[in-house]
Amino acid sequence: MSKNINLLIVDDEVTYAELLGEHLSRKGFQVKVVHKASEAMTMLQKHNFDLALLDQRLPDGDGLELLHLAKATDPNLEAVMLTGYGTMESAIEALKDGAYDYLTKPCNVAKLEFTLYKALEKRRLTEQAAGLSEALRRQSGAGPIIGQSECMKKVIEMIHLVSNSEASVLILGESGTGKELVARALHFWSDRRDRPFQALNSAALPVQLLESELFGYERGAFTGANSAKPGLIEVADGGTLFLDEIGDMDLSVQARLLRFLESGEFLRVGSTRVRKVKVRVVAATNRKIEEDIREGRFREDLYYRLNVVNIEIPPLRERKEDIPLLVSYFLKNKYGSRIKKELTEESYLALQEYDYPGNVRELANIIERGALLARGSLIEPQHIFCSSMKEIKKDDSRRQYSFSGETVSTLKVSEPFSGSLISKNEGTNRIESISLSEADLSLESVEKRHIHMVMRLVGGNKTQAAKKLGIGLRTLYRKIEEYGLDKEFDA
Repeated sequence: MSKNINLLIVDDEVTYAELLGEHLSRKGFQVKVVHKASEAMTMLQKHNFDLALLDQRLPDGDGLELLHLAKATDPNLEAVMLTGYGTMESAIEALKDGAYDYLTKPCNVAKLEFTLYKALEKRRLTEQAAGLSEALRRQSGAGPIIGQSECMKKVIEMIHLVSNSEASVLILGESGTGKELVARALHFWSDRRDRPFQALNSAALPVQLLESELFGYERGAFTGANSAKPGLIEVADGGTLFLDEIGDMDLSVQARLLRFLESGEFLRVGSTRVRKVKVRVVAATNRKIEEDIREGRFREDLYYRLNVVNIEIPPLRERKEDIPLLVSYFLKNKYGSRIKKELTEESYLALQEYDYPGNVRELANIIERGALLARGSLIEPQHIFCSSMKEIKKDDSRRQYSFSGETVSTLKVSEPFSGSLISKNEGTNRIESISLSEADLSLESVEKRHIHMVMRLVGGNKTQAAKKLGIGLRTLYRKIEEYGLDKEFDA
């Protein structure tokens, strides 16, 4: 058996857990043993585990809550619940939450080993399938759509729902939100994935060149046409044609495109031969098409032909809870180096305060800049500033940054707690430091402020907040409601 199978055992029965760990170590597992949920979360954040063996009852938390947080930290982790207090209800709940199996003590060690091997086999098959899926996606040019916010879940759900349809799709969204990514996902998750995906930016070409690129041309159709050339409509036969910035397309080309959408037929430039293809058309724009229709810049009949299915991508400022996921993806997959980079909590807090007029594309540029400028492993706020994010004050203990008119004042994360709290001033919409002499020093007030700060830091993501706070998810929900934070964070 491989010597590189990392196993985490979490059990409050110290002697039992240590003996079991020693036995499984002799079988080739690399074992870490802890006895509390908080210790387990620390381990999961510091190390990569293939498997976890979790007790249901722990001194500082519930094993099912730990299971939920562990799967959120690493979705590929295979966990086996092992408890002396098992019930049918808890077993069903554990399996629903992603546990591989649910065993009760006393458990036959041979049966436990067999269960761990089967869980490991499942993990490896899952990773192989994910690897094949990623290879296919890269081959098709499609990247992952990253987001756990409700609005992005709806976008992803819509993509899966309509991917195999023949209907035209109109993708709406501001510049930089990822409209082409959605178009490629529509193609990749459809039965057309093995057929061509062709993209054309309608705003990038003059009218004559746009027409010939789209419909093709015959030899001698115009000066320089020394040979016939098929257009993208022909090349995409059986696949998907993506027309970006459709709102900038000239009216004359719009008329020809409308005829093609109605009949599937078209003429090459300079030809009288009618050709017919079967292509799924996906269009995108960052313009307000209804206004263009009223002002005569866009054909209403073409709009209705394209807008059979509508997918609207929210701007990043409306889904800031996705920022940590996006940052993690950019650092791991796009801007990595031999030195593993990560953002300080100051940097995350600063990123949460920015409005991103350039959306995800701008965030990607910010992270790339930070990864390049940070000499060590930590990306500080000063590494991500540019002309739109100016550092306005700096001293040895506190830094202030301006983000589109808002001021962020933070303490260095690395310094010891030295008599100030971080809070939000509701009147000025600023995050600012409050000296202890000014603050309510009751434990309840301090805890409320701390939970509020952490929730803002992670963009309202309760699972991540619970991890950072070292408490159970149910406990966090209760405290949010108790401190009246549910209106802001929708408990």
